[in-house]
Amino acid sequence: MVWTFAIAITFVAALFIVDKLLSAPKYIEGDSDHFDGKKFVNPNGAGTHHYIEVLKWWLGGNDKGVWDSYDKDDLPDHPTPVPSVENGEHRITFINHATFLIQVNGQNILTDPVWSFRASPYQWIGPKRKRPAGIDFEDLPHIDTVLLSHNHYDHLDIETIQKLQERDNPQFIVPLGVERYLHTKGVDKTIRLDWWDKYGLGNDTTLTAVPARHFSGRGLFDRNKTLWCGYVIENPSGNIYFAGDTGYGDFIKEIKQEVGPVNTSIIPIGAYKPRWFMEAIHMSPEEAVKAHIELQSQKSIAMHFGTFPMADDGMYEPLEDLEEARRKHHVSDKDFVSLQHGELYLRNVQQSDFRSEVA
Repeated sequence: MVWTFAIAITFVAALFIVDKLLSAPKYIEGDSDHFDGKKFVNPNGAGTHHYIEVLKWWLGGNDKGVWDSYDKDDLPDHPTPVPSVENGEHRITFINHATFLIQVNGQNILTDPVWSFRASPYQWIGPKRKRPAGIDFEDLPHIDTVLLSHNHYDHLDIETIQKLQERDNPQFIVPLGVERYLHTKGVDKTIRLDWWDKYGLGNDTTLTAVPARHFSGRGLFDRNKTLWCGYVIENPSGNIYFAGDTGYGDFIKEIKQEVGPVNTSIIPIGAYKPRWFMEAIHMSPEEAVKAHIELQSQKSIAMHFGTFPMADDGMYEPLEDLEEARRKHHVSDKDFVSLQHGELYLRNVQQSDFRSEVA
């Protein structure tokens, strides 16, 4: 009995120590209308899931999809991105997962940059990278702005962020509360935004933080203590929507209503199985196609697949199910595309069309 009690106390103490080491500082100001005083809530109060459901999924013995590993030599060799682009076009390079290089109107913007081997607080444990980054870090052009959608490890990789700060000293745009964590890591050049807040990037380019359906947390007990979001980049070559990490919901239509026509959308399609668990926080490929339609997006690009095994779907299932969803909803593969790691998508206003090509 004494030993059982001692083991229980030791386990609880270990949990608190781990949480103290990993958890991010919490948002404390309380001036957001979707912060209930203790945590942030999703659009329309939509739920996510509870810890007991997390344990049910982890311990449920679900069938896992197949993931292959490839050396970088097996990937296409894409040229180095151009230094910048000016008015009249935007270039979007898929690095992989949720990391994109968006070049528009003289701005070089990175989304959720992750170059680490694992999406984890430690590089000896956690989801391994199954595809190398499509562009070497050293081949990136000078980065002006970094957009962070939330603080999960597969979207906020502090090692990559510190390397970017040392190399380029970019502006980091973050949802409410995330700036406090960056400050503890010596990253001080931050702008924090609530949903629907706007920030000018200069040269007729404006950034709007938009709602997403997800959650946040880096430790055991800091769940939903900081905000999550997507972004819309309004610029002369057409609005670009980066959804971040999100489930599906009515807020998609609201984004369309608030920001107007969307030229190019970057929408997640992976980490969606099992649906009973993932539906609350991640879109399925079919929901991604529905979002594309509801946004009235001229073109959409798939993301959040084929890099880190974060759920039960395998490496190729998101693309297979995306193809099926496109057929079902009569959406062309030219209108909702999947890019290779390192591949470029180019929008040229003068030609009024899109084409996929290497960087």
